[in-house]
Amino acid sequence: MKKARQAAGMALASTMLLLSACGSGNSTNSGSGNAVSQDPNDPFGKYSDTITITIGKEVDAADKSLPSGDTPENNTYTRYIKEKLNIETKIVWQAGVGKDYIQKVNLSIAGNDLPDALVVNDTQLRQMVKSNQLADLTEAYNQYASPTLKSIIDSTDGLAMKAVTFDGKMYALPNVTAESDMQHIMWIRKDWLDKLKLEVPRTVEDLEKVAKAFVEQDPDGNGKADTIGITGPQSGGLLNADFIRPNNNNYGFDPVFGAYHSYPGFWLEGKDGKPTYGSIEPETKEALGKLRDLYAKGLIDQEMSIRKDAQELIKNGTSGIYFGLWWAGGYGPLADAIKNNPEANWQAYTLLDKSGEFTAHMGTPSNQYLVVRKDYKYPEAAIKMENLLLRDESSFDVSVGIGNYPLRIVFAPMDEMYVTYNMMKEVLAGTKTAEDMDLPGYKLLKSDAENIKKVKLEPYDKVDIQYWDPDADIGAWKRMYSTLVGIAPLMEPYKKTYSLTYSQTKTMESKWATLDKLEKETFLKIIMGAAPLESFDTFVEDWKRQGGDEILAEVAELAE
Repeated sequence: MKKARQAAGMALASTMLLLSACGSGNSTNSGSGNAVSQDPNDPFGKYSDTITITIGKEVDAADKSLPSGDTPENNTYTRYIKEKLNIETKIVWQAGVGKDYIQKVNLSIAGNDLPDALVVNDTQLRQMVKSNQLADLTEAYNQYASPTLKSIIDSTDGLAMKAVTFDGKMYALPNVTAESDMQHIMWIRKDWLDKLKLEVPRTVEDLEKVAKAFVEQDPDGNGKADTIGITGPQSGGLLNADFIRPNNNNYGFDPVFGAYHSYPGFWLEGKDGKPTYGSIEPETKEALGKLRDLYAKGLIDQEMSIRKDAQELIKNGTSGIYFGLWWAGGYGPLADAIKNNPEANWQAYTLLDKSGEFTAHMGTPSNQYLVVRKDYKYPEAAIKMENLLLRDESSFDVSVGIGNYPLRIVFAPMDEMYVTYNMMKEVLAGTKTAEDMDLPGYKLLKSDAENIKKVKLEPYDKVDIQYWDPDADIGAWKRMYSTLVGIAPLMEPYKKTYSLTYSQTKTMESKWATLDKLEKETFLKIIMGAAPLESFDTFVEDWKRQGGDEILAEVAELAE
């Protein structure tokens, strides 16, 4: 399996190298006036006169990386865009990350008061298409998207383009996330396992035994009964990912559900061959029963769903297990965890079903969409900005948060982290060097190869925390530790379960908020003991009656 992934990654990289040598075709100016590109055929062509693009901006209040005097509208990234492309970005409104931004976009759509360009989700994209608010990007994409950007979109086997194509027209630029951003794994304190002479838990039964030992046998050695077995979602967090938010659910219970072949929140093919909803299947009831049991025994954080920040338990050394993505290690709470305790040896593993198989639910490669307002003079400008980011991100000083780049959406080959994992192994083995890593699309590969030996200590084949030097370069450590530790479990064969659709249907527009609330409240009450397990059966009946059956019929039409 490892060889197959490496071969696939290198084949894609070779394709990108060939594409990068090709021209992008003829082009015409899509605007009016004098603001024409100095080279119309160049995806990176600089406008001869300054053009302005207005945007709505998602701003992270926790990001303190902007130097004094810089702002979300005027910073190292916006100045770079101005220098290279002669595009000036102007923020017409900004909103906080998450719900605030989503609400602001919704208000802009409802009021038909759109900036020139926005990053939106699937539901918003469909509403904007329906309301005839968007520019058709087909021609701009064909003429101006860089060969590397096109290659990454093509790596999804048509899934990304399908998400943004309506009646044969392309109404958005879809992002592409690496496949590894879709699977949820188990992070665990291996130093605690070693101290208590325990094996790595592989099944849910093993997990219960280890969590019990972590709670009862004082693994931190402070003589107090203050340790927690398993971290749960924080206030506002998700118990599980779903078809709308299939990726990046840290601190939920996705691996536990998967071990029971339960995929709540996903549209599946039922045993009768017809579409069903994972949240109403008996496997989900079984998984909820187990989580309820673990919580009742005190093995899951008793303040789950109430605690403001789940990461605090990992950072302060209180908890021994949490679930999340490959990057939820180094890029998550572990930098602070090892600063507080350099011996905190967090390692990553998959949680298996009873037959010893990892059965992960999968997301969609595209979950963000860059749209351009209908009648904006320069629709290719937004595409050029993405070309520039994709080409030059590896050279940026990321001490300034990359989220400050206007209109940023993620572009990563589907196999990006598998290739990165294999290539870093070869660099450590001495069979490849940084000079071998200049592959279009794999934008961080060369810098990874240059940084790996700064932070990885010998012996290179061991990845426990004592074989790392995070103080040498904490940024490099975060990425390399996440890669070599967090990706390792995903290099083994596993079963992939996809949702039949990741889009909302017509009935969902009016009924999904109510159904989603019903589900989340019921499941949380069951796990925390505020409702009996049998309330699951009532939930299924209510879900179907309140619109679920209508939605299933619509999903069946989409799946045809």
